[in-house]
Amino acid sequence: MLLGIVGKPSCGKSTFFKAATLAEVEIANYPFTTIKPNQGTGYVSVECVCKDFNKQCNPRFGFSLQGTRFVPVEMLDVAGLVPGAHTGKGMGNKFLDDLRQAHVLVHVIDVSGSVNEKGEPVESLSYDPANDVRFLEVELDMWYNQILSKGWDRFARQVKQEKKEIQKALAKQLSGLGVTEQMVLGGIKEFGLSKEEPQTWTADDLMHLSTFLRKKTKPIIIACNKIDVPGAAEKFSKLVNDFPDHMLVACSAESELALREAAKHDLIKYVPGNDKFEITDAGKLSDKQKKALEFIQKNVLDKYGSTGVQEVLDKAVFDLLKYIAVFPGGVGKLEDSDGNVLPDCFLMPAGTTALDFAYRLHTDFGKNFIKAVDVKKKLPVGKDHQLKHRDIIEIMSGK
Repeated sequence: MLLGIVGKPSCGKSTFFKAATLAEVEIANYPFTTIKPNQGTGYVSVECVCKDFNKQCNPRFGFSLQGTRFVPVEMLDVAGLVPGAHTGKGMGNKFLDDLRQAHVLVHVIDVSGSVNEKGEPVESLSYDPANDVRFLEVELDMWYNQILSKGWDRFARQVKQEKKEIQKALAKQLSGLGVTEQMVLGGIKEFGLSKEEPQTWTADDLMHLSTFLRKKTKPIIIACNKIDVPGAAEKFSKLVNDFPDHMLVACSAESELALREAAKHDLIKYVPGNDKFEITDAGKLSDKQKKALEFIQKNVLDKYGSTGVQEVLDKAVFDLLKYIAVFPGGVGKLEDSDGNVLPDCFLMPAGTTALDFAYRLHTDFGKNFIKAVDVKKKLPVGKDHQLKHRDIIEIMSGK
């Protein structure tokens, strides 16, 4: 699972990345602070099933806070993107190549309109952030189209002459982008293209197919950053109206980073994604820190219910990618051999069956699968049973 953090320079990408991972990255208000991609671990939140059993879980990976389980996901913060990236402008070629393996994209924009299309500071509210929403999609679509269209005439003739199936040939050619045969077939059906005569596909057909495949393989959630800047809320409301089919979240990465750092140093108790925090020792805080925390509570948490950073990660994984969280466990015992309660939690794609989960735990469990048990219901389920979010599953296998 890899989340790619994208956007033009100076919109807060690196701040968002650090807030989500607490990784040490360079943050500065000038273009191309990030040259090489930063890699780190972020976390999606799940209401832990340990609460259903009045127990406290002991995660092997990630952590647990006040009944919320934080499950690790990999994150990649790439170089800033500018218009014309697909032609090589800015860090364009490098940027796009870095994104190949990402399963979902988090597009960080400056919703306060205080950074122009080149990533240069301008007067707040003077730039329309809607331009950023559009230009990223254009750059990605053009990137896909370049890959798809390169040598198309020869490729299409060869497919026909050798009587290959176009969906298989294209899926193989675009496998580095995560394109599957089913995706290609979906695009062919969507645009009424001929499977038998791919050489008749026009440039417009290829462009439409490129956009279709990009949406399937690189779904985007938009983190509308700097929502705490005066006037940004109105810009955010307009974006929501202008882009009803997009997933947009108001956020303040700077506020989240401040809260996470304060919690790290035991100045406050804070669960990422919550609408409040608790000061543990006011005497340790300077007047400046107290004012900053008051500002965050009043202007971010009270208004929007959270800083938005955790919400972005959760929606990216659970709403856009449709993943579910599944816990291995036993009907009679939720602990492992070391006494750790529900130590593991796996993020699985929608449609995952009991047999799929068995293979995820260990190849031998899948090969020798006998049955699975829904631990909550204490009922056996077959290999084709589709799992649900927050299921606890026991796998029984032979030797």
